[in-house]
Amino acid sequence: MIADDVPVPVRPDTAHALLARVARAQVEGRAPSLLVGIVRDGGLVWSGARGTVDGAPPTPDTQYRIGSITKPFTAVLVMRLRDEGLLGLDDRVEQHVPDTVVGDRTVRELLAHSGGLAAEPPGPWWERSPGKDWPELTGSFTPELVLGPPGTFHYSNPGYAVLGQIVARHRGRSWYQALREEVLLPLGMTRTSYDAAAPAAPGLAVHPFADVTMPEVVQDLGAMAPAGQLWSTLSDLARWAAFIAGDTADVLSSDTLAEMRRTHVIADDPAWQSAYGLGLQVLRFGRRELVGHGGSVPGYLAFVAVDVERRTGLVELANATTGAVFSGHELLEILERHEPHVPPAWEAVEQVPAELLDAVGVWHWGPSGPYVLRVHGTDELEFSPVGAAGRASRFVNQDGQWIGTAGYWRGERLRVVRGADGSVSHLDLGTFVFTRRPYDPSAPIPGGVSPSPWERPPG
Repeated sequence: MIADDVPVPVRPDTAHALLARVARAQVEGRAPSLLVGIVRDGGLVWSGARGTVDGAPPTPDTQYRIGSITKPFTAVLVMRLRDEGLLGLDDRVEQHVPDTVVGDRTVRELLAHSGGLAAEPPGPWWERSPGKDWPELTGSFTPELVLGPPGTFHYSNPGYAVLGQIVARHRGRSWYQALREEVLLPLGMTRTSYDAAAPAAPGLAVHPFADVTMPEVVQDLGAMAPAGQLWSTLSDLARWAAFIAGDTADVLSSDTLAEMRRTHVIADDPAWQSAYGLGLQVLRFGRRELVGHGGSVPGYLAFVAVDVERRTGLVELANATTGAVFSGHELLEILERHEPHVPPAWEAVEQVPAELLDAVGVWHWGPSGPYVLRVHGTDELEFSPVGAAGRASRFVNQDGQWIGTAGYWRGERLRVVRGADGSVSHLDLGTFVFTRRPYDPSAPIPGGVSPSPWERPPG
């Protein structure tokens, strides 16, 4: 998919506000250099730099190490194998890579960090140690690598080493060779590489209590490379952000990319702000949802986040081991405040299926509500509370079933239930029954309701 919109640079007032926020982040985070870009409609529309690399401000062509942003690239290779029929996401690892302690976990679980695996491989800290080859790495995998049963969320770097090995075995070449030929070159990301290529920012540690720095040792991660090896630039990561937003250049189908962006596991509490799709992190700030990934290795910090709905994104790069350097979603909020997203014009459709027209409107769950079911176009439903916070979601038709794509009901099925005469009786949303009037006694509400609803009991 190629974007049709022409990227328009930000206005001068927007650029000033963005630069002011980046400058404050660089000072407060004490980053030797900080390089930030805003992506809109598939292109880099603003960049700002603070600090220096080799005595000059970094440019969009300056390389930084991007750490765990490597993981989504690995995930794309795995999804390509799936789309070619070479593996299934629910295949066990042992079907593709034998003789590991994680053989009973599935490909999907490794992609979504839901395999219950430890965050780091056994032995010395892998990011600061010379990388091991695959036989040595897998030989170090002890039962302690497995922390919980399948389906348990725990962010895992070793899981991505295993995924990289799956790619290498199916392709008959190294993980990086496959990545370069199948993803980087087709996307035009010629400055994303396994090793640093000048100009590149040096990896630095900043003293916590003094304004001095120390060089960090850069390690080749060996078989752990699919979890965090890559170097890239602002320009290349802007292209990657455009990819996440939908400009895939046929590297993946739009359906597969949407599958990767969809939440598969919640990473924090029930009122979640962080979740994982297949190789991509999903972040929620109010009603805004961002998709991307962060990265850190000794000497470097990196972050890519994309608002798919608004087709905007940000890239942040710094050469510091630690520090509160990044502004996160604040830059996108500044952009939205100065230059609000203008949605496409609304257009009527010729016809909406009759079975949807008699289901839309006001619904209640028990005494709560009202909720409103709306149909957008002919293939999307929106279900949201009226005038109050609540569980809002959208649903798309998948093989004749309405499946949630966002919010609390993501992945759940919405059923329009009809009576014997064909009229709509109620909505069944993940076993929650919604009726036209509060606690409709004619609906199959689990547990039943009072025989005389809404009447004051005697006495």
